[in-house]
Amino acid sequence: MAASAPLPSDDAQQPRLGLRERKKLKTRVAIREATYRLISDQGYEATTVEQIAAAAEVSPSTVFRYFPTKEDIVLTDEFDPVMEAAIRARPADEPPLESLRAVLRQAVEAILADQSEELLQRSKLMLEIPAVRARMTETMAETSLLLSRAVADRTGRDEGDLEVRVFTASVMAALREVTIYWAEHDQKENLAVLVDRALDSLEGGLSL
Repeated sequence: MAASAPLPSDDAQQPRLGLRERKKLKTRVAIREATYRLISDQGYEATTVEQIAAAAEVSPSTVFRYFPTKEDIVLTDEFDPVMEAAIRARPADEPPLESLRAVLRQAVEAILADQSEELLQRSKLMLEIPAVRARMTETMAETSLLLSRAVADRTGRDEGDLEVRVFTASVMAALREVTIYWAEHDQKENLAVLVDRALDSLEGGLSL
């Protein structure tokens, strides 16, 4: 996913980060924000890791410790484990697709509310930079495997079951196409509504 805002609305249920974790998160956010500023000013290709490190006031080695590639800086966020926890917190008798729909919609709405400019810039980069789009596909596959654990536990299946992996992979593939579609259409449509449309298509058995 994208952006670093909590999903559940009840702050009292949020796990408290320790000092070390808060410092790490602060550093990650500083690196990401510096990257977006530089890309906005001079473009993706012209922006180097050395420039990013200087703007974030860290060393290049620190940047690489948090983000193995420049594409990862653009794409990586703190949402995946929060999404997994949010899915596990959904009502036990709720169909898996409805659980994922609720969590994804909440995530999209949180991103639009808190980091809309980042999301706009990120979606443009996904559209314009092949390396970013390729890495997006890889990171969404990683997210799919992570979410498979929660879905498997909720359904009494093994997380390695083909059906479970196909289910979560299909949802993440739909999210990928929604993001690209949204960028291709100048980000004018309601992104949360597009997510619903895509999941409606899956729920309807992919009929046209």
